[in-house]
Amino acid sequence: MILIAAVDDNYGMMFNNRRQSQDRVIRERILELAADRCLWMDSYSRKLFGEIPDKPKIKTDEDFLEKAPSGDYCFLENHSVSTCENKVEKIILFKWNRRYPSDFYFDLNLKQGWSLTSSEEFAGYSHEKITMEVYVR
Repeated sequence: MILIAAVDDNYGMMFNNRRQSQDRVIRERILELAADRCLWMDSYSRKLFGEIPDKPKIKTDEDFLEKAPSGDYCFLENHSVSTCENKVEKIILFKWNRRYPSDFYFDLNLKQGWSLTSSEEFAGYSHEKITMEVYVR
């Protein structure tokens, strides 16, 4: 699977059971990235894509990390991935380039077995600078 997540500078993802931030430009990028495959997520994350018409390629399932096949995309906000790291082929991180309060973190150590292959900065809708990083094994 190809894992997608949005993180702050400390790899924080959520605080008090809520996402730290959101940006519609990131959502558009995610849909573009996954245009040729299925995009998996849970029902909490699906609400973030609410204004986007339901497409057959968006799969909503609470066990999406276990069910997503190789090559499909998974948008992650509130799940640990350390237990299924062996299924992850690629990681795409959208970094907010700031520190938010957080109590739930992206839990893969990217310094062990992962290589940064590309990094791109772009302007978001609500964030002046967002960095997209791509990691592979």
